[in-house]
Amino acid sequence: MTESEAGPGFSVPAMDSDDGSEITSDRRPESFLLRDDLQWLMRRLQEDGYTIVGPKVDQGAIVYGELTGVSDLPQGWTDQQQPGQYRLVPRDDQRMFGYVPGPHSWKQFLFPPAAIVATAQRVGSSWQMSTPDEPAPRYAFLGVRSCELSAIAIQDKVFLGGAFVDPHYQRRRAAVLLIAVNCTQAAPVCFCTSMKTGPRCQSGFDIALTEIDTGFLVEIGSERGRLLAETLPLRPAVSEEIRAGERGRADAKRQVTKQMNTEGLHDLLLQQLKSPHWETVAERCLSCTNCTMVCPTCFCSSVTEVSDLSGDRVQRERQWDSCFNVDFSRVNGIPSRDSISSRYRQWLTHKLATWQDQFGTSGCVGCGRCITWCPPGIDLTEEVRTLRHLAEAETAGVTVADPGPQGPSRQTEKGRG
Repeated sequence: MTESEAGPGFSVPAMDSDDGSEITSDRRPESFLLRDDLQWLMRRLQEDGYTIVGPKVDQGAIVYGELTGVSDLPQGWTDQQQPGQYRLVPRDDQRMFGYVPGPHSWKQFLFPPAAIVATAQRVGSSWQMSTPDEPAPRYAFLGVRSCELSAIAIQDKVFLGGAFVDPHYQRRRAAVLLIAVNCTQAAPVCFCTSMKTGPRCQSGFDIALTEIDTGFLVEIGSERGRLLAETLPLRPAVSEEIRAGERGRADAKRQVTKQMNTEGLHDLLLQQLKSPHWETVAERCLSCTNCTMVCPTCFCSSVTEVSDLSGDRVQRERQWDSCFNVDFSRVNGIPSRDSISSRYRQWLTHKLATWQDQFGTSGCVGCGRCITWCPPGIDLTEEVRTLRHLAEAETAGVTVADPGPQGPSRQTEKGRG
């Protein structure tokens, strides 16, 4: 497995510096793959027994699914994203990876939305318990972005890094080959630079590609990646190709304009649990679960036991769930979070604060999916900014009117307004 695997030596991939400079890694892109030879790479993966999963156009969006060849890639397509908005639009070139990640994440292939985790079979007067041990699918992920590498690393920590290891995730994760693609563009919802997760891939991959008009700069990130590269028709990259790749990566970084101040964020959020702003957010939140479904790190699930008609065989099924579902917090028949405000608060404080207590890292990678795919366009970076503003005003002894979804607050000194 790659460097991002959990367990001893686990680490979230290192990313770009804060000063906007281009990081020089010890894996400079010294090789080049011609555009027409990407099919060679895909054919080689298939010959090695991999099922290739990557971006494709389906139902008006760029999603992740099985690829049979280069023709399945979203060549000549890109997307436009804003809070609560997504549009698929044509590009003015034929780039294959010229888009920002859409509604899908790689989570669905490592932590499937539905899975059988145990089976009980009646044998005479007793029950025989078993767990599935079928071989995991052998996936090659093509087109993984830097923020997504960090998301996989975070889920590695969740499912593999503690005292209890998830065997289903472990088998799938061990079989995956990661071919990353550096971002050369960003969307208005992206804030990976604030979370130090991008936009350039630094570690956690087997091979990383940077697309330019004539082909791909190639970086090697693991021994498995090196062995694969040796089978490809690579040549040394020339200086102009290297400069073109650097310009593309720099363009992506400049286009990341959304920011979230993470300084002291853990304590800030936990000190604002009784803030009236949660009710303000709840007036817009639909509790639809979209944000948790598209999030590449959320891992909430529920388990149900399903019997066959004879009652002699019972399967324990795990399915994705969400902290936004009222029944998710139900204990002894009563939900502990029965209001939308309490459920939004749980999601945001866990994602950005108590996740650190559990796993030693934030649960957010700054991909912006939860902003794009929120129907009313709730932007968690704006909610954090408002909570920080309200907290700072309170500390300064100033009474602040909650600005709601937009606009500055009106304020007066306490006792004088």
